[in-house]
Amino acid sequence: MKGGEGTDGSCKEKQYVDMILEINGKMVSATEECVGPMRLTQEPIQVLLVFAKEDSQSDAFWWACDRAGFRCNIARTPESAVECFLDKHHEIIVIDGRHSRYFEPEAVCRLIRATKPSENTAILAVVPQIPPDQDEPSVLPLLCAGFSRRFVENSSVSACYNELIQMEHGEVRCQFKLRACNSVFTALEHCQEAVEITSEDHIIQYVNPAFERMMGYHKGELIGKELTELPKSDKNRADLLDTINTCIKKGKEWQGIYYARKKSGDSIQQHVKITPVIGQGGKIRHFVAIKRPHTDNNNQVHKYNREERCSGEHSHSECHSLRHRDRRKDSMDARSLSSRGSDAPSLQNRRYSSVARIHSMTIEAPITKVINIINAAQESSPVTVAEALDRVLEILRTTELYSPQLASKEDDPHTNDLVGGLMSDGLRRLSGNEYVFCKNMSQSQLAIPVTLNDVPPSIAEMLNDEECWEFNILELEAATHKRPLTYLGLKIFTSFGVCEFLNCSEATLRSWLQVMEASYHSSNAYHNSTHAADVLHATAYFLRKERVKSSLDQLDEVAALIAATVHDVDHPGRTNSFLCNAGSELAILYNDTAVLESHHAALAFQLTVRDSKSNIFKNIDRNQFRTLRQAIIDMVLATEMTRHFEHVSKFVNSINKPMAAIEETSTSSINSDCEGQANIKNAPENRLLIKRMLIKCADVANPCRPLELCIEWAGRISEEYFAQTDEEKRQGLPVVMPVFDRNTCSVPKSQISFMDYFITDMFDAWDAFASLPGLMEHLSDNYKYWKNLDEMKCKSLRPPSPS
Repeated sequence: MKGGEGTDGSCKEKQYVDMILEINGKMVSATEECVGPMRLTQEPIQVLLVFAKEDSQSDAFWWACDRAGFRCNIARTPESAVECFLDKHHEIIVIDGRHSRYFEPEAVCRLIRATKPSENTAILAVVPQIPPDQDEPSVLPLLCAGFSRRFVENSSVSACYNELIQMEHGEVRCQFKLRACNSVFTALEHCQEAVEITSEDHIIQYVNPAFERMMGYHKGELIGKELTELPKSDKNRADLLDTINTCIKKGKEWQGIYYARKKSGDSIQQHVKITPVIGQGGKIRHFVAIKRPHTDNNNQVHKYNREERCSGEHSHSECHSLRHRDRRKDSMDARSLSSRGSDAPSLQNRRYSSVARIHSMTIEAPITKVINIINAAQESSPVTVAEALDRVLEILRTTELYSPQLASKEDDPHTNDLVGGLMSDGLRRLSGNEYVFCKNMSQSQLAIPVTLNDVPPSIAEMLNDEECWEFNILELEAATHKRPLTYLGLKIFTSFGVCEFLNCSEATLRSWLQVMEASYHSSNAYHNSTHAADVLHATAYFLRKERVKSSLDQLDEVAALIAATVHDVDHPGRTNSFLCNAGSELAILYNDTAVLESHHAALAFQLTVRDSKSNIFKNIDRNQFRTLRQAIIDMVLATEMTRHFEHVSKFVNSINKPMAAIEETSTSSINSDCEGQANIKNAPENRLLIKRMLIKCADVANPCRPLELCIEWAGRISEEYFAQTDEEKRQGLPVVMPVFDRNTCSVPKSQISFMDYFITDMFDAWDAFASLPGLMEHLSDNYKYWKNLDEMKCKSLRPPSPS
């Protein structure tokens, strides 16, 4: 055993450790702290130095611990070493084995190993240098005494530091995993579903008590046996076992109905899910089978056997079609009941009567009423008016009533690309190819402040300016190490009394904010948690404006703050158009419609209710939750750009214009004037429009920020679009926004197009309602800045430095 080598330990125990920890997913690397949802490390590492005398070697280990951030204790005698260890339960013990006249190192190690806590401790022996003319001594005495490693004396702090770090990332982390296994096994032992774990060769390695109860066996009768040794039921389809094996040996999960034979000889029908577990070397090392009794009748059993999910015999889509075919078969065939022996004419007559019934229905959409009124007006109108009304009807019958028609591509490619990329689903079919977009969900779990009082003074000082529009979110991003959402969220949610409204603790709110922030992709240039924090800040700023505040109640405010926090959660840094073109899983799930926005809203609630510790909704009643949930979803979906002009148009026509009309024409008292405006603002349908407009403006408020912030955000969104264009070219996908080529793009032109097309009109309308003169001044200044750069033929974020 050389200086950097350790013992192998118990192979069988490690095998079980790997097997159980891999059930929840792939093993983490040595530098990570969690396996699946389970945290395995504790900090800081505690080290015990057992040195009879202080010398350069003990000092070197002391300073090495200090450099590594470990806590260190020193014991001078075997008795004090054991006493200190039983008090602190150190992860690493270093025993001086160079001077046997003080104490025998093997004896000290045995004393410590005789205690129960030492099974999770790594013990290092410091041995003297070996003269060149002597043979290497045997390591067996050290191993037999219980040492994990040995270290040849070296008083270099760096050498000691390296040794400790190797132990932390090796033996110590392995011991953390071993400790965690007790919890995992306890969970399995109490699990209500039957769990069976086999090796890659189908040798049973573990069954839980639920399995024993269901099958009538004792685990001692099963562990170590091959599955083929157990009696089989003859009720299964003949080729079912081959189908299952073909599927799971490819590393794919199998799920379906299976008959098993109990120890008593009876057959039991089970719903079985078998998951292959990838282990060392990237190979399948175990199979985890989860089983529960299946109580459906025999007809359903045959149906389930056809539905088995596996890529062995049937593809996933084929299994889906089988399910749908069966549903159709089981349903009542309306034609067979109503038209036996019917011929074509009778079918046609029935169709005419159906159409007549539709026209006689009292349910009528507003647009249908408009079209009917115009049709009636045409009958008594002059020819020129009738022709004009024909053109009106032609426009009204289109589905894109609020989407403007763009100029030709050559006239303004920047505007066309930007608007086209943001406002269409971008679905352009390729020649039979399918693309799957894979998103990275892994996020680092970072510590957060325990209470608001524990926020570092520098961050607390920054947050004092949170109510100011010029608040610099990018400085907060840097100060919080890219965790601005948690800190800003705590401050804003507290100031709006969110915890009191939801009847949840501040600890629950902190946990929820941490979960949400961890679900944003820090690797995204723009759509990360800093953008979410920026939108939350703008939302809170708007909510404090008098006219907005008087229009909404507290539920609306809470919904707006939550919606702003989650509105881009798990954003992959690609547009809806990209996801649809790539045939991504999300695009398929949401039918190419509001793909990202639907995902953000759905995932936010999934993450929230998944764990009671972070479920901010757990204490509100069902009706209040439904109302709040609907408001949050509506606001998140409103951030989708395809309906941008519809939302703005409705806001202008339903709120801006009526309120302006009251102001202009009111001849009565000021009180009645205010009352009329209040009626407009507080109407339920108009409050909905206000909330949508609020989050839309907060979401794209970058051009209204101070110039330096505006420039930084422009650079970030451009980089994200550049990265998308790069990937589209790499994958052979349609390039949604060709002007966003990092080698040729003019950032000033893209910003000018964005402001002209989306921002100016929307913020004019929002300013007319909420009164935001400061924002409009920034917008004007920023527009001039980009115009000046464009006139200078400058394509970058800033003008060239004078040479």
